[in-house]
Amino acid sequence: MPRLENCTWSCSCTARGRHKTQLESTTAPLAAKVDEMLSSSVSSPSLMSVGPGARSPSTSSASSTSSTLNLSQHLVQRSVVLFVVGAFMALVLNLLQIQRNVTLFPDEVISTLFSSAWWVPVCCGTAAAVVGLLYPCIDSHLGEPHKFKREWASVMRCIAVFVGINHASAKLDFANNVQLSLTLAALSLGLWWTFDRSRSGLGLGITIAFVATLITQFLVYNGVYQYTSPDFLYIRSWLPCIFFSGGVTVGNIGRQLAMGIPEKPHND
Repeated sequence: MPRLENCTWSCSCTARGRHKTQLESTTAPLAAKVDEMLSSSVSSPSLMSVGPGARSPSTSSASSTSSTLNLSQHLVQRSVVLFVVGAFMALVLNLLQIQRNVTLFPDEVISTLFSSAWWVPVCCGTAAAVVGLLYPCIDSHLGEPHKFKREWASVMRCIAVFVGINHASAKLDFANNVQLSLTLAALSLGLWWTFDRSRSGLGLGITIAFVATLITQFLVYNGVYQYTSPDFLYIRSWLPCIFFSGGVTVGNIGRQLAMGIPEKPHND
C-alpha cells in the first residue's frame, strides 16, 4: 500500500508539472507580445505628447493658421490707411505747388479734381504704403525697434512740420534756389532729428529721396509735367529735401500703425 500511494503521488505530481510546463510555454510568447505592444504604444509620439502642457498637431496648426490670418488682415489694413494718407497729402500738397506756379501740368489736367493728374494720388498713395510698411520691417530686421517719441501726438506734429516744409518751398522767396535748397535741407534734417533719430530712418530717407528724384526727372524729361525755373536736371534743387522729409513722415506713421501688431507667442 505505501508503494501504491507513493506511485500515485508521484504520478499526480508529474502530471501537474507537465501541465504547468505546458501553461508556461503557452503564456510566455503571449506575455512577450503584450509587453512589446505596450512598449511601442508608450513610445509613440501621439501618447508621448499627452500631458498638461502638450498640444495636439491639429491644435497647433489651427493656432498658427489663425495667427497668420490675423497678421495678413492687419497688414492689409495698414496698407489701406497708408495709401489713403499718401493720396490725400499728395493732392493737397500738389495743389499748393500748382497754385504757386511751381509745377505746371497740361491744360486738360487743370480742370480735374484738385487740379491734379489722376496718377499723382495713385503713385503717391502706393509709395506711401510701401514706405510705411518698409520702415517697421527694416527696424525688426536690424533688431533695433524704434522707441523714440512713439505716440500719435508726435506723429501729428511730424505731419504738420512736413506740410510746413512743403509750404515753405512754395512760399519763401530767396535770391536763388541754392539758398532755398539749403534752408529746406536744414529743416528736413531737423525733422528727422526731432521725430526719428534712427539710422534706419536716415538711410531710408536718403534712399527714398534719391529714387524719387530719379523718377521725377524721368517724368519731367518725358514731358508728363514740368517745373518752373528748373536748376537741377529739369527739376528744382530742393525737391530731394521734400522727398526726404516725406519719407521720414510716412515712416513714422507706418511705425505707429505697426505698434498694434500682436506679438507671436514663444514656446519655451
